[in-house]
Amino acid sequence: MNATAAGKIDLEKYGSLIALGTLFILAAIIGRPYFLQIENLVNVMRQASYAGIIALGMTLVIISGGIDLSVGAMAAFVASCGVLFMNWILQASGGNETLAIAGGIVVMAMIGLLAGALNGLLITLGKIVPFIVTLGTMSIFRYVSLQMANAGEFASHSQNFGELGMAKLFSLDIGVGVLSLPLPVATLFVLATILGFVLDNTRYGRYLCAVGSNARVAQYSAVRVGSVRFWAYAINGLVVAASAVLLAARFNTVSTPNFGLGFELDAIAAVIIGGTAMSGGRGSIWGTVVGVFMLQIIQNMLNMAGLSPYLQGVVKGVVIIASVYIQRQKQ
Repeated sequence: MNATAAGKIDLEKYGSLIALGTLFILAAIIGRPYFLQIENLVNVMRQASYAGIIALGMTLVIISGGIDLSVGAMAAFVASCGVLFMNWILQASGGNETLAIAGGIVVMAMIGLLAGALNGLLITLGKIVPFIVTLGTMSIFRYVSLQMANAGEFASHSQNFGELGMAKLFSLDIGVGVLSLPLPVATLFVLATILGFVLDNTRYGRYLCAVGSNARVAQYSAVRVGSVRFWAYAINGLVVAASAVLLAARFNTVSTPNFGLGFELDAIAAVIIGGTAMSGGRGSIWGTVVGVFMLQIIQNMLNMAGLSPYLQGVVKGVVIIASVYIQRQKQ
């Protein structure tokens, strides 16, 4: 009896890792011999990291019992403001790229924090449903960005900023390929480590789970429910800003109609696949990281199989529905 219970606990804890391993083997078979090439695996990790970073903040939001549909549009707005400010500093300082890049990153972080805080205030003080608030701010952020650029794009005038987007912490030729760690991937793991520690080892993390599980009981237990939820959205805004910096640097430009498009779906999907309950109250940052890589492996595998990009969206939708269904069955 005890052995059976232990087996269930292990399956619940490591189920997403087992699924990732199974999916990896399947992708290696379908995509052979290209999938297992080092360059392709590094590229899969890089592609996953931009939406993956946002998914880390989304994990906190969903655990708190909320949702944020504005993250993709917020990333476009944050990146647009940052690149504009960077270009202004570059011109005002006579071409000082270091100062311009530092100023642009600081501005993006501040605007991301403020945008996330705006969502949090409207939800906690305004008592508006998170779905409605973030649906509204999604429209605001996207269309303000489009208006600023006249539905065009903002190009960075800094060459070094573009080089930052392609930066690698190390690059090592191991004979069968070049093993490297791109900056976005390193950022994903660093933020996952920090937010994982916050969620699992701090009072705020415990309060976050309590609020998501039962806000009324948490309030009776002297937990400041509004403050806990507010900071979940504010932290999410900062995390969105980090992704916006890296994605804008990668292309050295911000295309306002397309920048961050669909990130909200990818982030929510990764969170659900990683085992976080959509109803709130429980979840895992590292489970989300696993979910992020699972989604990207699926996309890479389908690309190699020659499946239409439109049908790939269908597969993604099926995966989301299946993940939620499995969660319901467990409950």
